[in-house]
Amino acid sequence: MVSRASGPPSAVTAQQILEAAQIEFGEHGLEGSTVRGVAQRAGIDPSLVIRHYGSKNDLFTIAIRLPGDSTEHDVAEHLFDVVDVRLGELPAESRALVRSMLTAPEATAALGDFLNERTANLAHGGGEDAGLRAAPTASSILGLTIARRFLKLDALGEISEEQIEKTVRPWITAAIGDGPPAERRRARQTARCSP
Repeated sequence: MVSRASGPPSAVTAQQILEAAQIEFGEHGLEGSTVRGVAQRAGIDPSLVIRHYGSKNDLFTIAIRLPGDSTEHDVAEHLFDVVDVRLGELPAESRALVRSMLTAPEATAALGDFLNERTANLAHGGGEDAGLRAAPTASSILGLTIARRFLKLDALGEISEEQIEKTVRPWITAAIGDGPPAERRRARQTARCSP
């Protein structure tokens, strides 16, 4: 049932619209989504979508913003966490961004900015060729995301934690030029599981 509201826009409705839009854009991309579809998913009148966000393109620009990463001292550990997220169920904003990156200039620019920022963060203080190591690493993680979540690559379909530990983590470690992190990772996992 669609509700109609009068009065000032509420923060709850704005968040409700944003979450519905991320799912809608994630499933259909920018071109395949409509304001009406977002409103229906949010259970509101389409006029509220326009009232809160202006247009479908404006809403898309906000919906694809990715949260920033926290500062990490151990680059390898940070990248392992990123891979864990990318090989798991994608957050709605990531799904919307990746689905639309080749068809919507806003998504292309947003993803380019995001990868440039991640590459710069990974390269920071890493020496002369740090940028050359960081760029392929960041873009390869994007490739893993696309292959697993959108192309449904069989080899990545049912990847286990053991397989990730055995194949993906050494690849990341070699790419960034860090030492073997297996014991640090196991210690961290043990600490997470401890009461």
